[in-house]
Amino acid sequence: MSIPSGLGILSLLVFNLADTYFVSLLGTEPLAALSFTFPITFIITSILIGLGVGLSASLARIIGQGEQHNVADFVVNALLLGLITAISLSTLGYFSITPLFTAMGAKPSLLPYISDYLQVWYIAILFLVIPMIGNNALRATGNTKFPSILMAVAGLINVILDPIFIFGLGPIPAMGIQGAAVATLFSWALSMVGALILLKRSKLIAWVSLNWQQAVTVWRKVLKIGRPAALSQMINPLANAILMTMIANYDTAAVAAYGVGMRIESLMLIAILALSSSLTPFIAQNLGAGQVTRAKQALIGSAHFSLLCQLGFYLLIAVFAYPIAGLFSDDESVIEYLVIFLWLVPVAYGALGVVILVANSLNAFNRPGSSLLVNMARLFLIMLPMAWLGNILLGATGIFAAIAIANILIGGACYILALKVSEGKAH
Repeated sequence: MSIPSGLGILSLLVFNLADTYFVSLLGTEPLAALSFTFPITFIITSILIGLGVGLSASLARIIGQGEQHNVADFVVNALLLGLITAISLSTLGYFSITPLFTAMGAKPSLLPYISDYLQVWYIAILFLVIPMIGNNALRATGNTKFPSILMAVAGLINVILDPIFIFGLGPIPAMGIQGAAVATLFSWALSMVGALILLKRSKLIAWVSLNWQQAVTVWRKVLKIGRPAALSQMINPLANAILMTMIANYDTAAVAAYGVGMRIESLMLIAILALSSSLTPFIAQNLGAGQVTRAKQALIGSAHFSLLCQLGFYLLIAVFAYPIAGLFSDDESVIEYLVIFLWLVPVAYGALGVVILVANSLNAFNRPGSSLLVNMARLFLIMLPMAWLGNILLGATGIFAAIAIANILIGGACYILALKVSEGKAH
C-alpha cells in the first residue's frame, strides 16, 4: 500500500521543490518571500489533511465492520465539510496578508511578493479540497495506486507550467512569483476533475439528497478524529512560523535557507509520509476486524523502518550538502545557512519519523487526543523553548540544533508509547 503512495507523495514534493527552484532563480528576496508563506499555506493544507485523516480512519472502520452501504453518503458529507472549511480559511487569509506577515517579521520589500503569491494561492486551495480529502477516502478502501497516479500527474503539470508562468512564454507574460501560484491553481484544478472521476468510479460518491441532520452526524464523526488530527498537523507549521520569526531577526538569507530546508525535509521524509498514509487505515481496518496484535506489529515494524531508512538518507544528504544548497541559490550566505541546516536537522529524521507514525496511528487506535498531545509536547514543551535558548547562544545554528535535539527526545518517548498503546473507547 505504501509504495504507490510514496510515488504519489514524491510527485507532490517535487511539485513543491519545483516552485522553490524556479522562484529561487528570481533572486533571494522572492525566495525569502516564498519561504515566509510556507508556514501559513502549510497550516491551511494541514487542516485539510486532518479532515482527510478523520475521514480515512472513520471510513476504514465502517468498511472493516462491513457497513459498505453507508460509504457514499459519508464521503459526500465529508467533502462538503472540507469545502466549507477551505472557503472560510481562504477568505480570512486573503484579507489578512499584510498585517499577518508584518507581524511575522517580513521586511516591507518582501510584502508585495508575498501578496502576489498568496492572492492567487488562496483561490487555488479551493481546488485541492476534493483531491486531498477524496484521496484519503480511496486509501481507506486499500486503493493507493490511483490516488498516487493522480498526484503524480498533478505534480508533472505543475513542473511544466511553473517556468511558463513565472518567466513567460509566447503570449503568456512573465508573472514572477505569482506565476508559481497560477501554475499551482491549474494543476490542482485538473487534479480535482481526476479525483471526482476516481471517486465516482469507485462508488465512493453519488448524488445524494442534502440532509443537514445526516450531514452534521457525519461531520461529528469525521471531526472526532479530524479536529485533533488537524490541530496536530497544524501546530507543526505554526511552530515553523514562530521559528521563521526568530530567524527573520538575522537576515533575508537565513529565512530563504530555512524555507528551502523545510522543502528538502519533506522530500527526505517521503518514505515515512507514504508509510503513515497507509498505516492509519491499515491499523483502523485491523482494529475494526478485531486483529489487535497485527495492528500493533505494523506500528512497531514501521518505527524500526523509520530509524534505518532515515539514517541512510542522512548520510547521503550530509555528504552532498554543498551541491544540494548550490541548486537553490548562488548567494553565499543562503548556501552557508542551508548547509548548516542539512548537517544538523536531518540527523534526527529517523526519530521524527517515529513521531509521525505514532501520532498518526493514535488516530486509528481511537486516541486522537493523545495524538494531539504528542505533537504539542514536541513543539511547545521541548522544541520552541530549546530553539529560544539556541537562538540566544548560537543564533540560527542554535535554532537548527534545537530542532534536531527535540526530535530525538520526543522520538524516543513515542517509541515507548508505541510499545504500550491500546485501543481507546469509541463514542
